[in-house]
Amino acid sequence: MRIALFLQHYHTPDCPTAARPYALARRLGRDHDVTVVTTRAWEETRQAHRFPWAPPGVELVRFDVPYDNSMSAPERLASFFQYAARALRHGLQMPRPDLIVGSSTPLTAAAAAGAVARLRGIPWVFEVRDLWPAFPIQMGAVPDYGLHTLLRWAEAALYRSAAQVVTLSPDMERHVRARAPSTAVRTIEYGTDFDLLGDVGVEAQTEIEERFALDRRFLVLYAGSFGRANALPTLVAAARRLLARRSDVLVAFAGDGYHASTVQRAAQQHTAIRRLPPLPHPKTLALFARADLSLVSFLDRPVLAANAPGKFFDSLATGTPVVVTNPGWTKRFVKEHDCGWFVPPESPGHLASALHAILASPPSLAAAGRAARTVAHRRFDRSRLMDRYAALIERTAATA
Repeated sequence: MRIALFLQHYHTPDCPTAARPYALARRLGRDHDVTVVTTRAWEETRQAHRFPWAPPGVELVRFDVPYDNSMSAPERLASFFQYAARALRHGLQMPRPDLIVGSSTPLTAAAAAGAVARLRGIPWVFEVRDLWPAFPIQMGAVPDYGLHTLLRWAEAALYRSAAQVVTLSPDMERHVRARAPSTAVRTIEYGTDFDLLGDVGVEAQTEIEERFALDRRFLVLYAGSFGRANALPTLVAAARRLLARRSDVLVAFAGDGYHASTVQRAAQQHTAIRRLPPLPHPKTLALFARADLSLVSFLDRPVLAANAPGKFFDSLATGTPVVVTNPGWTKRFVKEHDCGWFVPPESPGHLASALHAILASPPSLAAAGRAARTVAHRRFDRSRLMDRYAALIERTAATA
């Protein structure tokens, strides 16, 4: 079968990201002819060459469309529309695929996939990785002037036009069902590459130790985007308060993005706050494995409660319990499985107090870590999730 994937954001595990789009392309490429329509934006973030940029069975079509997390809202919108226009044009000219997968973010990438599918009479699968347009609207990136209503109408129309919608969390699935009740929807979580985790070697672990020169008992970690939605100022303020009460904790931030300067200033002002640059994914997994506790934080926006951040799955997979600030499915999950804790979003005082209490009880911390590893192996093995995803795509093509 010929499958086309419309992915504005495509990267390998050699980049500082969990690389689920790569895992999907690689899995489909085992049995089908796959074309990924993407950009070159992430290639410059590649830090190693362990993984081929195009897996076997996969052809890449790459446009020169810039993007990075520090862009302003107008710059991001320009990038999104530029990719969508070029993807649409290429999709109408390329050899006819049997099925198309269009992935958001952003919604414009999925819209291009949906338009090609409609114009060429091809079934398509809409992968929802973030809820658009709710996310940019609630972040204040899209002025109204009637645009909000138009974008919500377009979102619902895209859901209805897809033969299948795939979401990354149960809260996302509920959102899609509410917007388009007749649409076929299935949740397939982000997951973690356990094969990659098993390959994290002594070299990566040694490098992590050398980077930190750890002289404190506990390591609290935030690893991921320093984006506007990730509430880094809250984490930095909480770290300062925690470190004023404890001398046995190191708080590390690994990543880059909009709030990089905030994190850098904090690291320069406090020896127990460290900033690491973005690391290739295997080394990020080694960092999670070394941490005692990890942080998964977002601003207090309703749409963000539905998020399915890769760092959440990776932390659980390494046996590192998490503190989440999303009052949605991750809050329910850590409580149900005793693998973490919830703190209200944008509350540095509450977060600092919670971290102090958690670290004061090493037996509880260890028990949560064991529970995290157990539930992650049972629920979030990416190889099994990608097998399910591939089977769903094949059924969709056969029955559409």
